[in-house]
Amino acid sequence: MKIKSGFLYSIVFLFTFFQINAQILEPVKWESKVEKVSDSEFKIILQANIDNGWYIYSQYQQSEDSFAPTTYFEFNNQENNYKLNGDTSEPSVPPIFDPIFEEDVVKFKEKAIFEQTITLINSDLEQIDVYVEYQTCDNAKCIPGDYTFNISLDGSAIVKEAVELDERSKALSEGLNLNIKGWDKYEKTTIKEKSNFSIFLLGFLGGLIALLTPCVFPMIPLTVSFFTKSANDPKKGLFNSLLYGFFIFLIYALLSIPFHVLDSLDPGILNNISTNVTLNIIFFVIFIVFAFSFFGYFELTLPQSWSAAMDSRANKIGGFIGVFFMALTLAIVSFSCTGPILGTLLGSSLTADGGAMQLTMGMSGFGLALALPFSLFAMFPKWLNSLPKSGGWLNTVKVVLGFIELALALKFLSNADLVEHWGLLKREVFIGLWILIGIGLVLYLFGKIKFPHDGPLQKLGKGRITTGILVIAFVIYLIPGLTNSAYANLKWLSGFPPPMFYSLYEKSSECPLDLNCNKDLEAGIAQAKAENKPILLDFTGWACVNCRKMEEQVWSTSDVYDMLSDNYVIISLYVDDKKELPNEEQFQYLRSNGSVKAIETVGDKWATLQTINFENNSQPYYALLDHNMELLNTTNAYEPDADAYYEWLKIGLENFKK
Repeated sequence: MKIKSGFLYSIVFLFTFFQINAQILEPVKWESKVEKVSDSEFKIILQANIDNGWYIYSQYQQSEDSFAPTTYFEFNNQENNYKLNGDTSEPSVPPIFDPIFEEDVVKFKEKAIFEQTITLINSDLEQIDVYVEYQTCDNAKCIPGDYTFNISLDGSAIVKEAVELDERSKALSEGLNLNIKGWDKYEKTTIKEKSNFSIFLLGFLGGLIALLTPCVFPMIPLTVSFFTKSANDPKKGLFNSLLYGFFIFLIYALLSIPFHVLDSLDPGILNNISTNVTLNIIFFVIFIVFAFSFFGYFELTLPQSWSAAMDSRANKIGGFIGVFFMALTLAIVSFSCTGPILGTLLGSSLTADGGAMQLTMGMSGFGLALALPFSLFAMFPKWLNSLPKSGGWLNTVKVVLGFIELALALKFLSNADLVEHWGLLKREVFIGLWILIGIGLVLYLFGKIKFPHDGPLQKLGKGRITTGILVIAFVIYLIPGLTNSAYANLKWLSGFPPPMFYSLYEKSSECPLDLNCNKDLEAGIAQAKAENKPILLDFTGWACVNCRKMEEQVWSTSDVYDMLSDNYVIISLYVDDKKELPNEEQFQYLRSNGSVKAIETVGDKWATLQTINFENNSQPYYALLDHNMELLNTTNAYEPDADAYYEWLKIGLENFKK
């Protein structure tokens, strides 16, 4: 399972709300041509023209155990008419790792040409029909598709047989119409988005914490005194202090620029990073290193030559550029304290779905918090007298941060564990380790354990006692999370521990995340009526990449999971289910473009039902309905912001109760 990450410095995750109400998408346009090789041999060329940002899959799986979708060609009416010479060829594209299916897959973008050579058996054959079935995806949705080529071999006009639907097909087609009501009420409804300002504030909080570390705090009075006393003109000294603060802010904001470049080259790259097991393991190791650095066993520092070079340039150049190099020197010198906090911010952003802008907002907030004291104390120098003196309390702050880094490191390991199903960090194990970390922090705060840079503890200060009491209260709050009771939810920590279903206690369900659901429409509606609950109609697919993302990154968060489990009847309709319908349920469906689709499988039926009722053919696609098939909220699609999705469900439930 892939679970969206959340951390103390970056809890709220943003993404633009994506809604489709009446939209039949056709991102792949097919065309064909024929090349005559000889009187009896022809080359059939089938070309897929793919819209920008979309892709289709190869015909071939990379392994026997593969679950990724494929493109499938069926050459009809071969018997006694023609034979295929070898396999259908496709573009030579190297496979790439797909983080959702955790395997290598071959994808085609922009254009894909498939070729098949045939040899005629019946020399009078004038045309052949080729059926293609495929799935196309972008970074937000996936769409199953099919197309039938009517190919003339001799250049004559294509002859299409007129299809007359029988009465059974007409009746079964009409039976798929649910007569959805309420479009006029919810067509323009949108979910209120959260602002990136919240991320900025969390970055600002991280910067304030960094100020209280031994690498930064002593620099405040030294630097302010340098600017105010070294300048002949007090106004110039004040200006340089303000400029110094601005450059600190600018340096940290600029650190996010490379990620904007990555995002522009491939809009999905940061989102793909979030589901990468290797990256989560790397962050786990890095955070463990950060923790032991804060404990004082070693220091993480950038090369001393860097800071020396920056300091030398600042002294030689002077002016604006000199002040900039002074700010850069501070950033380098303070890295051993700010690096782990920045690493937390970076890791939280890259393993979320907010993209590069989220990182920029967090880094800007961090830089502003670091810059403000240097500017404010220059404007009001008397405030310097109120600053507490440097001392052992600064090291205490570092050690406390080390314990926090340990707790955050477990979150990254948990992400990888959920993806690979190792079973190492089940929910109760994760919470138990947090309890042990909390106990360790309490013992440190009360002087029972020490670290390398700690001096003798003469007496417990108010800060240590207060912090210790708060940590004890937090540990007590965690303890019910070890049980299999109603109190195990720990809603205040939604998104931090593994979800409720990933438990040491036995869970059983055939539905996503062990939820209770139906895979049959009529049975689901009957259950909703019996339990008097609203319906979540979930159009999904076994090979739908973004459907898995929603289930594993959004449905798995505690609030959403509890809302679905307690208040909704889920009806999951798999549009790519290849199970054949009974003969009496198979029929012909006349599409709006005049073509006819044979409804032969369960997936055909549900895909057609979606098209008829919602004029939409993409997955994932969600609708909230009451028992009379009336919408309870606007329809929803790929929504990676768990908070926004929860709000959408909450509004639907409130409307159902009304």
